[in-house]
Amino acid sequence: MLHFTTSITEATKALGLGRTSIYALINEGRLETVKIGRRRLIKVESIRQLLESRS
Repeated sequence: MLHFTTSITEATKALGLGRTSIYALINEGRLETVKIGRRRLIKVESIRQLLESRS
């Protein structure tokens, strides 16, 4: 299965949150990430799920 990912910066724009809030969501397990080298990328599907749970 192919997973689409986005950067932390793009996730802040998509969710309207700051970096600190994004990292808090990651630490809480509410946003799923993948680490590639030194980069941490967020799975787009986890952003979708978070947005659906808000409404």
